[in-house]
Amino acid sequence: MNSTNMPATRDALIEAACQVRANAYVPYSHFAVGAAILTEDGRVFTGVNVENVSFGGTICAERTAVVKAITDGARRIVAVAVCTSNGVAPCGLCRQVL
Repeated sequence: MNSTNMPATRDALIEAACQVRANAYVPYSHFAVGAAILTEDGRVFTGVNVENVSFGGTICAERTAVVKAITDGARRIVAVAVCTSNGVAPCGLCRQVL
């Protein structure tokens, strides 16, 4: 699920985050994260974490989804789902972006 015009339910948003998690690029930490955001206009944008050997070059799943939404013209986020193996919350930088 990339971006759609279909309304998303809570469960559908969680499912989108969990499904996209398989696409994470995590050769160093092996800690895959998937995120899905619902925008005010009903679109869903997904993202995964993409690691870089330089830790500072890594982008989190939540920020990937936000960047995709902004690129496609969305401006207001109404819901966020994050899927990890252990239920960890978004990092501080992601919270600032969200």
